[in-house]
Amino acid sequence: MDDRVFAARAGTFRALLSSVSSAFTSPGFAVFSDLIIGWVLAPGRRTITAMICAGDPGGMRPHDTYHRFVRCARWSLETLWRCLVVYMVATLTPEGPVPVLIDDTLFKKTGRKVSGTGIFRDAVRSTRSKVVYALGLNLVVATLRVDPPWGGCPIALPVGVRLHKKGGPTTVELAIEICRQLSEWLPDRTLVICADGAYATLIGRGLANATVTSRMRRDAALYEPPPPKTKRPGRPRQRGARLETPEAMSKRLSDDAFDAIEYDCRGKTVRALLWSTRVLWYAVDKKHLVTLTIVRDPNGFCPDDFFVTDDAEATDAEIVARYAGRWAIEVTFREVKQCLGAEDPQSWKFEGPKRAANLSLWLYSAIWTWHITTFGTQRTWTLRPWHQKKATPSFLDALAALRRTLWAERIRTVSFSGGHHAKIIDGMIDILANAA
Repeated sequence: MDDRVFAARAGTFRALLSSVSSAFTSPGFAVFSDLIIGWVLAPGRRTITAMICAGDPGGMRPHDTYHRFVRCARWSLETLWRCLVVYMVATLTPEGPVPVLIDDTLFKKTGRKVSGTGIFRDAVRSTRSKVVYALGLNLVVATLRVDPPWGGCPIALPVGVRLHKKGGPTTVELAIEICRQLSEWLPDRTLVICADGAYATLIGRGLANATVTSRMRRDAALYEPPPPKTKRPGRPRQRGARLETPEAMSKRLSDDAFDAIEYDCRGKTVRALLWSTRVLWYAVDKKHLVTLTIVRDPNGFCPDDFFVTDDAEATDAEIVARYAGRWAIEVTFREVKQCLGAEDPQSWKFEGPKRAANLSLWLYSAIWTWHITTFGTQRTWTLRPWHQKKATPSFLDALAALRRTLWAERIRTVSFSGGHHAKIIDGMIDILANAA
């Protein structure tokens, strides 16, 4: 491939890095750029030392400069996120509501004194019968749900992170902070928030220019709307008659009461039976009605699901499709940890652990944004005999494409020209690109 193509692609990624330069001092931005490029190129574990070897192989700076940068240097996480978020939304979702997914995850750490850590439930290793706890950073993460140009499963790109500590604000309160911050950064856009049942109480928190879709408890106490006010003395009634629980409703309803619909489930069309009604979930929102949607498997294999939203204009199919797309944030957590080594940076003191976690999630969004805007639907991977039907890129493909671009920028500029040398160089770059 022409060297100018690699140079242009590398220039696009460096321009993306330059767009957040206002978060740093001038020397700090140079350290940030080398550290991020080292994070992308480093093979194996992404410790800060490994990043230095890949990002600053000549040793232009003392190694402690990079450790101090993560630990206690003067730069702003908020500005770093704001610059990328505004660019991502304008580029990837320029019109309509902004779909946001929210969840929390545990970045496991080891060591007696790691700043910001605590003992939390490990959702990956826990089961219904056994709860496993682990030491780590409990992060509340908001992501932008993006439908990629090649179709298929949506992608969740992190847009905000908060560290949850024992005795501090709850995960729901931290999620509210992120949502309000996003509303400040995107004042002309409406947020369409989707989260699991742990964040259902976001519905009653008065978020401006935002709607919330979540899962409802099976034993939720539901009520009819309050009756009209009368002239009788005393406080007017705040709620109507008590209704059945969602689980009792579903047991009473026969299949004939449901509507058969088709909805988009992560890029595939799925059939389901849906029934919905407007109710007052008094424990969550004392003033406004919400929509309860019961989803039934037409084949009878899966148990009924119960979803709730405060979006009165959303159709039943939209409600179910929103929650089905929530799985994208779980994929993001897995790929950030496994493909980018988010838990690897060995920074223990001050702001180091929190900043390193934020940088890993920020880098995930930056890589996908670069890949989508640079390649679109163009194929960037090599078909293998064991996966001939592969039609869409994974995050590892996006990471390999960026690694290939950055390695080519380094190696080709100092290599001999000629067809024979080009073949050798291309083979070496391909090996380096996939050595993550």
